[in-house]
Amino acid sequence: MTVNVKLFDSLADAAADAGDALARAHQSKLYDRMSWFEMTLRHCGSADAQPLVARARCDTAAAWLFLWKTGARDAEALASWYTLEYDAVRTSEDERLLAAIAEQLKGFATISLEPIADPTPISRAFEKAGWRVSKSVATENWQLSGPSDFESFWKARPGKLRSTVKRKGKKADLDIVIHRTFDEQAWDDYRQVYAESWKPEEGSWSFMREFAETEGEAGTLRLGIAYREGVPVAAQFWHVENDQATIYKLAYSESAKSFSPGSILSHAMFQHVIEQDAPDIIDYGTGNQGYKADWMDGARPLYRLDMLNPGRPAAWPSLARTVLSGLVRRASSD
Repeated sequence: MTVNVKLFDSLADAAADAGDALARAHQSKLYDRMSWFEMTLRHCGSADAQPLVARARCDTAAAWLFLWKTGARDAEALASWYTLEYDAVRTSEDERLLAAIAEQLKGFATISLEPIADPTPISRAFEKAGWRVSKSVATENWQLSGPSDFESFWKARPGKLRSTVKRKGKKADLDIVIHRTFDEQAWDDYRQVYAESWKPEEGSWSFMREFAETEGEAGTLRLGIAYREGVPVAAQFWHVENDQATIYKLAYSESAKSFSPGSILSHAMFQHVIEQDAPDIIDYGTGNQGYKADWMDGARPLYRLDMLNPGRPAAWPSLARTVLSGLVRRASSD
């Protein structure tokens, strides 16, 4: 059967075309939903950000690639620092769908996508359509296979971590509250902790607020706040849905660092989520921070794909650099 491909320069038009196929009820992954792309465009794009959605459909199967334009002939993933994993959205493994999208996008010179867990389907589709594809590691993602119970999980943690939580926990005497719905005071406390932490300024508080409210309504928010003598000193934002828990954001006040409030709150959050939600996977987001190894099984790479179109002169300088870089690497290995 023929694959029909259409390009949209409006998320509203793409949403109307998709119907409910990109809604929460049909997309198990947070980052594959129309609502996620809408929030990203609304809060994380520039004032003149121009989305581009490529949709391929064959009978009842469909695939989408969500992009935004970065130039007249350039595009990248419609993603932000909040997108912990990016991919084409598909209702079928039919390779013709992505291949048709790659062919339809040949009016562009360059397309960059990240962070991708499995780059093979997109890479293969674009190479088949004549693009030159370069793959590199963008970041890494730490994960833990969900333990059957908290006690076994905690016994498997490094002795130094367990000792710290036990020793500092008595001294810190923290009061911990874990919210499963959005709470205005808890949100203000979260922001206060963040402002007093080592973290840089939040990229978009409006995005985070809408995200927290939306997931609070859906019952997938886990917002933990640790207080010492009534003052918030640590906070963690988790998302739990479809048997996966993601540690999305965390921070602690620098003034309370000596009490290890972050580790103490993590202990409470892991216990709550393991016992109450029993996820199959606990995900620590992106980044190679060393402390994640104490809580997780291991890390996997997340990739960046740079697609270069030899048929567009605007891509030739990048193609030349890619070829030269390959020659240099080959020469250094000889």
